[in-house]
Amino acid sequence: MPTYRRFATIAVLSVLVAGVAGCAGWNPNKPEQERAEVAQTISKFKHKDPGLRSFFDHAYGYAVFPTVGKGGIGLGGAYGKGRVFERGRDIGRASLTQVTVGFQFGGQAYSEIIFFKDRGALNRFKDGKLKFAAQASAVAATAGAAANADYDHGVAVFTMEKGGLMYEATIGGQSFDFTPR
Repeated sequence: MPTYRRFATIAVLSVLVAGVAGCAGWNPNKPEQERAEVAQTISKFKHKDPGLRSFFDHAYGYAVFPTVGKGGIGLGGAYGKGRVFERGRDIGRASLTQVTVGFQFGGQAYSEIIFFKDRGALNRFKDGKLKFAAQASAVAATAGAAANADYDHGVAVFTMEKGGLMYEATIGGQSFDFTPR
């Protein structure tokens, strides 16, 4: 492996580890803390854009990822853990993995909520068949953003930055794993 690739790989892994470690506070070994982080994330999204209440009220289900750590230098990635809800009831855990390639440098943390319009969309997610390019399909949660957002193939995605700085022009996608309760 050429030296520059080895350096890039080490740098990306360092940024990812630092980013995920910087997301401390969400401990998957403590369900009560996990539930509190999810509830706090939902509250922040609703506060940022009250129009999201309609998505929560009418969606068949949703997945909440309180913190996704993202980083990269040329090659990048992201990882986060969250909870999945069906008709408002907690049905299990999920993890989000993202790999990107292209011009990118930095690290950041963000929250993400994925809404499922119907049972079919939720089942695709639970079966691991839902994959998409997050940059192309996510809507930044800002005041009034939900008014213009709609489902795409039964899914609507909203993100909210938590911190960090990331420069990027990348291609890549997110994949998910679901573990029932």
